[in-house]
Parts: sequence; structure tokens; C-alpha cells
Amino acid sequence: MKKIVLFISILSISFAKAQIDPVKYPTFTSIDEALKSPKPVYSMSFREKGLFNLPPRISELKSLFFLNIMGNKLEKMDQEIFALTDLEILNVNENSIKYIPDDIGKLTRLNTFSMNLNGLTSINPNVSKLQNLKAVHFDANNLNVFPEALMEIPALEEINLQGNQISSIADRLYRIKNLKFLNLSENQINDLGNLSFPKNLKYLELQQNAIIKLPENLFRIQNLEFLNVSNNHLEEISREIKGLKNIVSMNLANNNLKDLPVEIGQLKKLKTLILTGNPIEKTKIERLKNLMPETQIYF
Repeated sequence: MKKIVLFISILSISFAKAQIDPVKYPTFTSIDEALKSPKPVYSMSFREKGLFNLPPRISELKSLFFLNIMGNKLEKMDQEIFALTDLEILNVNENSIKYIPDDIGKLTRLNTFSMNLNGLTSINPNVSKLQNLKAVHFDANNLNVFPEALMEIPALEEINLQGNQISSIADRLYRIKNLKFLNLSENQINDLGNLSFPKNLKYLELQQNAIIKLPENLFRIQNLEFLNVSNNHLEEISREIKGLKNIVSMNLANNNLKDLPVEIGQLKKLKTLILTGNPIEKTKIERLKNLMPETQIYF
């Protein structure tokens, strides 16, 4: 069984809560009650109902903008879902779905799409038609490449791909112009080449891969605030690290670092630097402390 610690970002949770007012938009859990409602039904949850298929009449609920079908026994996405063209938030986590049908392209209003803990080996190219997507969660699937369909959605702000088998990423990531949060932790990445990153990126998680060297372009992300590259195989950090002018927290734990460049002292906003599990001599740690008196260094 795959060991995975799922991370659901604050960004997505708060976004969803802002959308769903429990008084104004009550969440129905029974299809019969929903169909009897004299008012439009906007929110529906079949969470952990043991379903193999969705109730066919769900397609009659044309006003649905929130649908939660996580924790069931679905092996496919039923066609009834794609009749719900007002859907904005779709949660299909914890099922046994191995592919996304072509009809996903019909859900053009989707802004949050979660399919964590399924059996996806690829992402249907038609996902690129979802131009209103803000957040996608495909954690703990069986993806081995970064989904190229996502690179065609500039509006995306958050991508979670933790716990897959991704080893390669095409150098078109920069096309996701609004991306702020990217989680690629617990994959099989060992070489990022000189991958270009979106300029607006603020959170980057690359921990628990097999990365030997960080690309020079990473140090050009001037808006980056949080960087986690712990538990990789890094042996050195480039002097270009000075380009991360807005970095607040940096986790370099459990790598093979013996020292850091003096240019790291130029990162005046850096509050937390984690270096535990690296073979750095105490004298060099002391030098870093003197170089960055305002930074809390863990070693």
C-alpha cells in the first residue's frame, strides 16, 4: 500500500468554504430529498455511501455547483456527472477510478477538481478545456509525467500532485501564469533540467524526491516565499540563491549539503532555514548564524 500523507492546502479549503453557505446552500445527502426540494439544489454529498454508481436521476439537479462523491467504490466517472454543467467544485477522492472520460470537457465552470487516491495513470487532454480551474488535486495516483493538459490552463493557482510516480516535467510549466502553489513532493524526480517556473509561484514543495541539483531558473522566482526541498540528494546550492528576494521559509533538511554559499545572507526576509540531517560542520553553521542574525536556523 502506498504510504502517503495528503496535504489539502488552506487556499482550497477556504475557497470552498467561501462558496458554500450551509444556510443559503444546504448540502443534501439523499437524492430523493434533493429531488423533492421546492428550491434549486446547489450542494450534494454522497460521501462514503459505498456506491458503485451514482443515482441516475442526479442529472436532473441542473443547479448543482458542489458535488462530493469521495470515499465510494466507483470505478468510473458516471455520465450523469457531465450533465451537471453548473458544477464548480467536484470531489471524487478515494475511489478506484483509472481514467477521466473525454466528457470532462463539458464541465467548463469547474474551479476546483479533486481526484486524490484513485488509480489514474494519465490525465485526459480534455481537462485543458476547463479554463476556469483554479485548483486541482491529483495526489496519490499513478501518474508518471506531469499532466501536460494543466499547462494549457493559465488560470490555475494551485496544483497538487503529491505521491505519484512523476519523473519528468515538460519545460512548459511557466505557461501556468497564475500558479501560486505547486506540490510535487513524494514523486520520482531526479533531474529538473533547467525547468522554468511561473513568476507568481509562492509555495513550492519538492520534498522526498531524488533531486541532485536545483535548476538555476528556480532562483529567479522572485515571488517565492516557501520552498521545501528536504529529503533529496542535493550536494550544493547555487550562489544564484540570492535571487529569492521574498523567501520566508526554506527547508533543506536531509540532503548531502556540506556548506551554503555566502550569498544566502542576502535573503533578508528569510525567517526559517532548516538544515537538519546535512553533513555541515559546526563552524560553518556558526558562520551562517553570523551571516543571517535574523534567521532561525535549525541544524
